Amino acid sequence: MDDLYYHVDGELVPADSATVSVRDRGFTYGDAVFETLRAYGGDVFRWDAHAERLADSAAALSLDHGLSDAELKRRVDETLRANDLDDAYVKLSLTRGVQPGKLTPDPDVDPTVVVQVKPLPPGGTASAPIWDDPATLQTVKTRRMPDDALPSQAKTHNYLNGILARIELRVADADEAVMLDEAGNLAEGATSNLFFVADDALCTPRLDGPVLPGITRAEVLDIARAEGIPVREGEFAPDDLRGADEAFVTNTTWEVRPVETVDGIDVGGGPVTTLLRRVYDARVERDHYDGAASDERDHYDGASAE
Repeated sequence: MDDLYYHVDGELVPADSATVSVRDRGFTYGDAVFETLRAYGGDVFRWDAHAERLADSAAALSLDHGLSDAELKRRVDETLRANDLDDAYVKLSLTRGVQPGKLTPDPDVDPTVVVQVKPLPPGGTASAPIWDDPATLQTVKTRRMPDDALPSQAKTHNYLNGILARIELRVADADEAVMLDEAGNLAEGATSNLFFVADDALCTPRLDGPVLPGITRAEVLDIARAEGIPVREGEFAPDDLRGADEAFVTNTTWEVRPVETVDGIDVGGGPVTTLLRRVYDARVERDHYDGAASDERDHYDGASAE
């Protein structure tokens, strides 16, 4: 699709001419929050959860933008309709807006709101993943910033931490960076949450560390508990991931992506990853494509989901 339209400050404009002011604080300081969304069948997956996280991110920055969740959703829906898109990547950004050029923000906010979209393949049980192959991961030297430096649970436009981590991958030619916390424990990927299976339990770093509370992460944990898969949220060392029985990463766009290698060590997917992917797809089918997801669910037996 060539002629996309974006939603900028309440108006639909051609993507090629969509602009914000050079004095916008989102541009000058990264003083902005955003959500990456995925639309299936014309509607956003888990909008309420995304809206809540966006509100939490804004609160962490003391960004009182005054816009309701319903108004933000209206702009997202309007952008999808204008582009005739049922299945799409959506990025909703909200900045503190244009203010005088000083670091301390003014309490009065006239926010800038931007909705960007691009087409994606449909999801659900008949879908093909948007990634070509399982992910290769590489542990990087760039550490995840601690909460007392920048709130990790706030999804802001200040993404230099993740950018520096991804730059390190140029040497390793890996797909995703594994970032550690200050103590050297697993935190998250540059743009994803980390999962691995050990001793028949699904393991993932807990949220009281510098870990973004991913919407897909929460969905996967909900599926695991519903399927009777033991879940361990805790502190884990890099060797725990390297020596796992299977591993995968999650984010809104990738959904559930199996991991092939970690630091060059073969890990691969497995029955738990396969089951979680199938049930995730079934939920998308049920909620967005009127599919009979319940007929396609597998059940975990601790050994095989094939």
